[in-house]
Amino acid sequence: MPEPATLVMVGIGGMGEVYLRALLERKDEGLFRIAGAVDPMPNRCGAYVEMRALGVPCFYGLGDFYRNRKADLAVLSSPIPAHMRQTTLALARGSHVLCEKPAAGTIQEVRQAIAAERASDRWVAVGYQWSFSPAVQSLKADILSGLFGAAKRFKCLYLWPRDEGYYTRNDWAGKKRDADGAWVLDSPVQNAMAHDLHNMFYVLGRETGSSARPAEVEAELYRANAIENFDTAAVRARTEEGVEILFIVSHASEEDRGPVVRYEFERGVVRCDSRSSGLWAEFPDGTRKDYGLPDEDPMAKLWLSIAGCREEGARPLCGLEAAASQTLCMNGIQESMPGIRDFPAGMVRAVEGGEDRRLAVRTPGSRRLVVAGLDEALAACYEADRLPSEAGLPWAAKGTKIDLREYATFPSR
Repeated sequence: MPEPATLVMVGIGGMGEVYLRALLERKDEGLFRIAGAVDPMPNRCGAYVEMRALGVPCFYGLGDFYRNRKADLAVLSSPIPAHMRQTTLALARGSHVLCEKPAAGTIQEVRQAIAAERASDRWVAVGYQWSFSPAVQSLKADILSGLFGAAKRFKCLYLWPRDEGYYTRNDWAGKKRDADGAWVLDSPVQNAMAHDLHNMFYVLGRETGSSARPAEVEAELYRANAIENFDTAAVRARTEEGVEILFIVSHASEEDRGPVVRYEFERGVVRCDSRSSGLWAEFPDGTRKDYGLPDEDPMAKLWLSIAGCREEGARPLCGLEAAASQTLCMNGIQESMPGIRDFPAGMVRAVEGGEDRRLAVRTPGSRRLVVAGLDEALAACYEADRLPSEAGLPWAAKGTKIDLREYATFPSR
């Protein structure tokens, strides 16, 4: 039996705690050994006592860990501005990396990390869990085989209400920059629904581990919450091959709905109605093909990364170059409408929200802001393939079209 892979867990709150609990459930299988945990306040982790009982040492910073220790795999669940810095450090110290999404806050940081990866003999996986699922891999294989013919238009509608607890869970939620001035660009496009934007580029990639690249983007960005960045976005992008991408998302909706997905091809349509509906294809002759639930095993990214540490020549299903399309598109989205538009005050009301079972931080009964008529308006835009300004909505404004073909640095202006 091969030696267990050694892991360093960077950030053990939030998503880091989810990773840690999954590991603790399989601690006796001989697959891995946790060599250390890195977190400035590790005792806030709900699994801290159990982790310490296993003799796992804790460190304030990743450099402190590497001073006297090594790890086969660094699992990064740290704040977005730390991703590039920690990724390049881990690579330089001989670790493979599993970095939580997104890869970084800006495209220039992703490209720095790609350069560091190429200079090493290690790889970086980025934790977009749909990309590691059999459902998405099977769909992508069919797209690559030509089963569907040429892609025409992809679109996604996702309404996911978030409460005050979501925006106060850390010191960078909803902000463009963190306290040190580093770019975060936290938003639905960068965080909660980043998976869904990434997936549209990912399944269009010409190879298993690649994504299609966005060539241009225009966006309309709005907010109901008292945050620096936006909580609602309507986006139209085009890939270098000319496929239209329509992406409409909000945290200020009444209803929890989505992702509602429609991928249109010459010879079929791929659909998804919710996280629990799975992906399926419908063909012109009336037949249907089911691909299953992309979220069936959200920890597949972790187990595949651990296994990949011990396989000669292994490469992640989703690495930095595949993840770069989401970052590039997101940077263009921010530049398309740098001045976020507030919804009219008369449209916004406060309601009491219940517990959201998908949040790592539980905030039962906390207040959230809802925009009157927004759910219906965004759903109508999705069905009509329009942005809100094109639908004539009185609160809407058009963004600037941003060319991404030679886009090098955020901000570009």
